[in-house]
Amino acid sequence: MYQNVNGHAIRYDEYGTDNKDHVLFIHGLGTSAIAWRDIPEALSSKYHTIVVDLIGFGGSDKPEYDYTISFFSQFLSDFLDKVGINKDDKIILVGHSLGGYISIDFAIKNKNRVKKMILFDSSGLLNEPTPLLNDYMNAVKIAEPQSRREKLVQVFGSLLANPTRLLLVVVDIFVSVIEIKGAKEAFESAFKNSTSSTINAAEAAKLAKIPTLIVWGESDKLIPPSYLDKFKKILPHAQIITIRDSGHSPFVEKPAIVYQKLLDFLS
Repeated sequence: MYQNVNGHAIRYDEYGTDNKDHVLFIHGLGTSAIAWRDIPEALSSKYHTIVVDLIGFGGSDKPEYDYTISFFSQFLSDFLDKVGINKDDKIILVGHSLGGYISIDFAIKNKNRVKKMILFDSSGLLNEPTPLLNDYMNAVKIAEPQSRREKLVQVFGSLLANPTRLLLVVVDIFVSVIEIKGAKEAFESAFKNSTSSTINAAEAAKLAKIPTLIVWGESDKLIPPSYLDKFKKILPHAQIITIRDSGHSPFVEKPAIVYQKLLDFLS
């Protein structure tokens, strides 16, 4: 389904609309709501779950903007208003990678709107791109379609603890979306801002009253587990879980384990 947000068509799905607790899933760089697979729908027996394609990504419009973290935070605020979750309704944020950084920024600016926060392999503490992030960006820039796809297969395989788990349809979906007008520009803009700016530690310290779960893939090569130690310092109140035999997206490689961890934390 689609919602008009500030004149732009934004694609999203929602489940369990009769439930009172709202859970918003925010995907990572270059992906979309489908990255979460069946987890949002599975949680909908107890929660109202919403999965959104961020503006600039997936099936949402891709206008010409400066895609900064602050821009995404304001977008989420406007989106929530549009789908009927007003400022008096607390939400639970689930953010992956870029989505984790956006979640933290949104929580800093909207503390009264956030009930809990779950971060998967979050960005937000990078002073520069990691080598695999650079490979990701360089693959997107390749002009020749077949060469670009071959490089993306390598990159997407490296995101997993075991590259043989890669579903090629995931690469094909990404390739089809990145060819849409404005998609590459949005990707590059978000990449540049998210890999060169960092979370303000003093502001993050003010989130101590928001229950937070940080989940990390033990074999993450895109944002290695060494960054988890940095997150422990700026969010010392957070509960920490590492998932064995998983890379940058633990919910993809170990969905059953992650689903149970989410249930335990949310309840």
